[in-house]
Amino acid sequence: MKTLTLLRHAKSSWDDSVARDFDRPLNAKGQRAAATMGRHMKSLGLAFDHVVASPARRVTETIDHVVAGYGETLAPDWDRRIYLASAATLLDIVRDLPDTHDRVLVVGHNPGLEDLVLLLVPDRTGDALRDGIEEKYPTASLAELTLETDRWADFAADAATLSRFVRPRDLDAALGPDQ
Repeated sequence: MKTLTLLRHAKSSWDDSVARDFDRPLNAKGQRAAATMGRHMKSLGLAFDHVVASPARRVTETIDHVVAGYGETLAPDWDRRIYLASAATLLDIVRDLPDTHDRVLVVGHNPGLEDLVLLLVPDRTGDALRDGIEEKYPTASLAELTLETDRWADFAADAATLSRFVRPRDLDAALGPDQ
């Protein structure tokens, strides 16, 4: 079985006057959300044998804060293709993963991550997890997909099962939308 975990970067700061979107840092709420998600990942016993991530600053900072909560190092392979990637590009990246890895974490951006989940997971009536993602995939949210296969190349439309979707506000109401 292959397990694909998708983590959207935490909330970034629009107050920082950076020249490029790529260089936008996290804001304080995003830092707290990422650390909270890291603690939650640890409490669930999530483990990864491979991590691949966008090199954008808000992703690198998300990973740093997740690690602070998770308590273990995540040493990602930085892949520029993930920066603002479409679902199709992300699926290509997933399908090219070495089959020696069984539990992979991808850290990136929306709308690509959300669209990838909606592509891979069949739309079934009453699927509250998928419906939640279709409604919104907030910053610092985590989705876990599984597929009964030994090959990453087998990931295809409507082939995966969504086993988990966790938003920061599910863990701490203060990390939800600003009122």
